[in-house]
Amino acid sequence: MNRGNIARRPNIVLIMADDLGFCDLGCYGGEIHTPNLDRLAQKGVRFTHFYNNAVCVATRASLLTGLYCHQVGKKLGGQLQAGSNNVTFAEVLKEAGYRTLMVGKWHSGHGNGEKPVDRGFERYWGLLSGCSNYFNPGQKRRGEPEPVHKSPHDMRPWGDDDRVMLPYTPEDPNFYSTDAFTQHALDFLDQYGREDRPFLLYMAHAAPHFPMQAWPQDIAHYQGNYMMGWDELRKQRYQRLVDMGLIDEKWGRSERDDASPEWEGATNKERWDRKMAVYAAMVDRMDQGIGKVLDKIRVLGQEDNTLVLFLSDNGGCGENIDNTPDRAPGDVNTYTTVDAPWANASNTPFRKYKAFDHEGGISTPLIAYWPNVIEPGTITHQIGHVIDFLPTFAELGGANYPSHFNGHDILPLEGKSLAPTLRGEERQGHDSLFWELAKCRAVRKGNWKAVSLGPERKGYGGHYIPAGYENWELYNMEADRCELNDLSSKHPEIVKELDRMWHKWFERCQRDKAEQ
Repeated sequence: MNRGNIARRPNIVLIMADDLGFCDLGCYGGEIHTPNLDRLAQKGVRFTHFYNNAVCVATRASLLTGLYCHQVGKKLGGQLQAGSNNVTFAEVLKEAGYRTLMVGKWHSGHGNGEKPVDRGFERYWGLLSGCSNYFNPGQKRRGEPEPVHKSPHDMRPWGDDDRVMLPYTPEDPNFYSTDAFTQHALDFLDQYGREDRPFLLYMAHAAPHFPMQAWPQDIAHYQGNYMMGWDELRKQRYQRLVDMGLIDEKWGRSERDDASPEWEGATNKERWDRKMAVYAAMVDRMDQGIGKVLDKIRVLGQEDNTLVLFLSDNGGCGENIDNTPDRAPGDVNTYTTVDAPWANASNTPFRKYKAFDHEGGISTPLIAYWPNVIEPGTITHQIGHVIDFLPTFAELGGANYPSHFNGHDILPLEGKSLAPTLRGEERQGHDSLFWELAKCRAVRKGNWKAVSLGPERKGYGGHYIPAGYENWELYNMEADRCELNDLSSKHPEIVKELDRMWHKWFERCQRDKAEQ
């Protein structure tokens, strides 16, 4: 265990949203009120080319381990395998003397019986599985409506340290999961924030993942704001992104997705407006909680020695669920998604959604704030990926990445430390990056990206992909990051090389997984 110079190691606060698109935050061109995250961006750095794995579980597997999800999951792109060939950043930092804390959505191995406290986190409170009713994840409470779940009686497990709560029916009538995650983070900071050891706080929000549920007072701030429609919203967000220098105007702007009708021809526009108003309220409430956590760190006198990072696990979600079409979205007895048209706007200027390997699915915000280290108000176009967090934390925390842990051989890291980028330096980035999810595939090498939608299938959330899209599309990301001009027929030799690289990577991941 390396405990030398422990006082000079930064605290690390990693905050992740769920299903948040590229341009939902104010500091990324959105109109949603996010003053606390905007302040982090003003005092820190915004990344324009930061990648994830397109869906919740796959991103979490890579974020925690510094490896591709295909190397560590029970199935390709699946949850972490218990023990075996990987370590989490919590396990690595705990060995180096950090206090390791987590609140929020785990979704990283509960199917294997694993909980955060089994993977290096000393304290945990939150949602062990995927989506859950925000106001009441459990059974009906006296005097209140029946809580609606994704399917009847589909109540998800929650955790309190080592204890699994199923069903979890909160006693507090004012329970709202985003607020509860915030409060437990504040409680952990009160308990451990003044110790003589640095802390890691991983705060994994469920917001703004469906169901669309928010406090009425938050919804009221946005009700009616979206009657302009998604077409106009995409135009306005696009222009702000250009004006902020976050995207290049020469990339153009993708057309409205085929899953999204023209706003002028849409019916029931008041309901559409309500869905987006609730979504915005969910993001707003998350930002309010983040502000409380940042205030607490400041009160504890830890701000100058704390690295704060904020990201999303994938792009906006185009899934279409409406279990309560007769009720206005927002309350405990409603269950709807925001749907493809608004998700398409959330992912402006890019194509596609969560679960696709086009930029709309895999490219989302990353904000980093670290006083006296990061140059305030900067923007970086350097490429990063969620596999880079573990090596970053290990470097900054003076921790050793093991070759053996708990009796298992550990795979070498795939990620590369982001520390040089945080210091304003040019880092030696990835030679290439790879993706695969439900037969969607992508590989990026330099400015070239090959991507395919896979053979005939129903995409995530019922987005139908017709036959003929299993072939690679090829894009020059420097000139055409919105993936509008397919160059595969003009550069077959590049396609062939990227295809060879992808298959070599995929086969290697399968071998790594098989050896667990």
